[in-house]
Amino acid sequence: MLKHFFIFCSGADTKILDSCSNGERNKYAGIGATVFFTAIMAFIASGYALYTVFDNIYTSIFFGLIWGLLIFNLDRYIVSTIKKRDSFKNELVQAVPRIILAIIIAVVISKPLEMKIFEKEINQVLLEEKNEMTLANQQQIALQYNPKIEALNQEINNLKTEVAVKETETNALYDTYIAEAEGTAGTKLLGKGPVYKEKREKHDAYLMELAQLKEDNAQKIAVIESQIADLGLDYNNAVTDSQPVIDGFDGLMARINALGKLPWLPSFFIFLLFLAIETSPIIAKLLAPKGEYDYRFEEQESVVATWVSQKVAQRKLLFSTDGELNQKIYEDIKNEEELYRYKKEKAQELLKLQADSFHKIQTKGL
Repeated sequence: MLKHFFIFCSGADTKILDSCSNGERNKYAGIGATVFFTAIMAFIASGYALYTVFDNIYTSIFFGLIWGLLIFNLDRYIVSTIKKRDSFKNELVQAVPRIILAIIIAVVISKPLEMKIFEKEINQVLLEEKNEMTLANQQQIALQYNPKIEALNQEINNLKTEVAVKETETNALYDTYIAEAEGTAGTKLLGKGPVYKEKREKHDAYLMELAQLKEDNAQKIAVIESQIADLGLDYNNAVTDSQPVIDGFDGLMARINALGKLPWLPSFFIFLLFLAIETSPIIAKLLAPKGEYDYRFEEQESVVATWVSQKVAQRKLLFSTDGELNQKIYEDIKNEEELYRYKKEKAQELLKLQADSFHKIQTKGL
């Protein structure tokens, strides 16, 4: 049962193969088994690749099965259409397009399994890329908020500077009226005279303005710091909202790119393995000697080709003969006087009917 299934997978004509030797059937069963297991590998590889895209096992199995059946059909077609010739060169020329197709299929089915085999290494590359993307994302988002925060901080510094300048002026007035009282500056009269009182009042006025300025600027600074805190919260929210996009950077294309950053030699050997698997049925047919099945198949094709050629030749001969006979018959009829008189009478009757009909139409018009 299994042998018949593998023979079916090889695409061979079972009726012809049943009349061949057991060794010939085993050869085609081996070719069919290679086709079948190549399709199984394609199913596994595509299923894993699609799982990285859809993240759903049932969807991946469904589309992976379709892909495996497609590869099975292609391989079966490739093997079944390669015919043994008397010249290896002719066979090789016949197989070149199919070998190119096999190389393409090998590339397609090897990549997903490479990603599975080197999954840990790929995850490490993706982790490094995600970290770089996170830092770059934070810097890019910060460019939107940093100018506003810096401007607000500059406003706070200006308000603090304004208070510091006012405080310096107030302290200077304090030193002035103290020096006036001590007699070390100003009028240089010891005691609290009129000039002292004037300077003291000016200082007290500045002191009250300083206290009011501190209170006003403190309120302004509090408002600005609240705005800075809000901007910082917006920045954190923006980073948090964009982080899932970076964390989800784990699709098929990302993994293929990450695989490309790993050393190429291991991937190349895996590709060679799948190329050998995919081309093995073709290579087996090319290297195998012309067997009993090939002779029987060629004989059957020859019978069909001969039969078709005979039919075509017969139709051409029938067409040619029928034309010659028709020409001879009409030549003989042309010379018969009875047929001539009969056609002349019919033509005269037709002309009379046409004349009568034309006369009736003209009379009605009058």
